[in-house]
Amino acid sequence: MAKISVDDLNLFYGDFQALKNISLNIEEKKVTALIGPSGCGKSTFLRTLNRMNDLISGVKITGDLKLEEQEIYQKDVDVVSLRRRVGMVFQKPNPFPKSIYENVAYGPRRYGIKNKLQLDSIVEKSLKKAALWDEVKDRLNKSALGLSGGQQQRLCIARALAMEPEVLLMDEPTSALDPIATAKIEELIVELKNEYTIVIVTHSMQQAARISDETAFFLMGELVEADKTQKIFTTPRDQRTEDYVTGRFG
Repeated sequence: MAKISVDDLNLFYGDFQALKNISLNIEEKKVTALIGPSGCGKSTFLRTLNRMNDLISGVKITGDLKLEEQEIYQKDVDVVSLRRRVGMVFQKPNPFPKSIYENVAYGPRRYGIKNKLQLDSIVEKSLKKAALWDEVKDRLNKSALGLSGGQQQRLCIARALAMEPEVLLMDEPTSALDPIATAKIEELIVELKNEYTIVIVTHSMQQAARISDETAFFLMGELVEADKTQKIFTTPRDQRTEDYVTGRFG
């Protein structure tokens, strides 16, 4: 079942068209990987899914984009509550310069949860889901900036999960990490899809092949093809997809 359905989406930065006629269904509780060379529109597309592009001046978007039944670009959409439903993890870990505890409790506090026991429970649950609890449970009041890069990225995932999103967007979440930290995040993503719909932008073909159920290949602002990951990597329909996944360009 489609969690997000995109129909004929176009995005312009001023006169430049960055996305052209994109139509794609993102399946519920699956990992969808967005692949393609740099500058092909995959991160721009990812940011349309929770209206992060609203923060850039001169952006114009046409087409339909629905989260379940809700058309998310309608005027009356509460963008704050949309971003609560559609969480985001960025390329570089970006913990707040606060304690580990405060990083995770930050979102729920802003939404008015003041009860200490409730916050404690949210923090523990989110850190457990992000496979970080055992490593940090004895230092929750220490600065998050003292964590390693991989731990910081898992903390950012915990921070997103504390808001109880339905969808998790990840923009190259392992590109700044070493192979061991990357493997931990990949394991985590595979586990999280039991509860969340995940969309990940990745430059790594191997990563897309390892962790995603569906893969969408972008080129020059167009969606060339989208299908089951195995099919994209073994029997793609389009020659350009084959050239890209076999390393002939990109």
